[in-house]
Parts: sequence; C-alpha cells; structure tokens
Amino acid sequence: MPDDSPKSAYDLAMERLRKKDREEGVKEHALTAAQREAIAEARRVAEARLAEREILHASKMRGALEPEAQATLEQEYRRDRERIGSDRDRKIEDIRLKSK
Repeated sequence: MPDDSPKSAYDLAMERLRKKDREEGVKEHALTAAQREAIAEARRVAEARLAEREILHASKMRGALEPEAQATLEQEYRRDRERIGSDRDRKIEDIRLKSK
C-alpha cells in the first residue's frame, strides 16, 4: 500500500542515499543493544570531556588579560574540541564496524 503523502526533503534525501547504498552493495546492519549502549557511553564521555574543557577554558580566559594570550587560549580550546570530537567519532565508527 503506497503512501501518497508528501515527503520532506529529509525523507527524499534518505531514500536517495538508501538507493545509492543498495546499488553499491552496502548492507545495513542493525546495531545490537550492547553496541547502542557503547555508542551512547562514548557520546556521554565526549560530552563530559567537552564540558570539562569548557570550564577550564573559561577559567583560563578570566586570568588572561593580553589579547595574544586570549587568542592562544581560544586556539587551544578549539583544537581540544576538535580532538575530542574526532576521538568520539572514531570510537563510534570502531563500535559500528565490529558488527560487520
């Protein structure tokens, strides 16, 4: 029974991606409960690390009076956020690849 209701742009994009995956031979694998929990844990750890870095950054910024020092702290903070995010993404990808 086809659904004739209008589809959102998101739904249309997801359909195209699924079709492309099928054409390329990519198979969907459902995650196990343990994998979903491991992914959630990886995200929670990353969020906690980001919150910790944000608190430390704010503390250091209050003590930095020179613009150069503030710029350096901002750069370090940005780099830390990117590293934490990429670590999280790598861990999630590792967990997902274990299902295949």
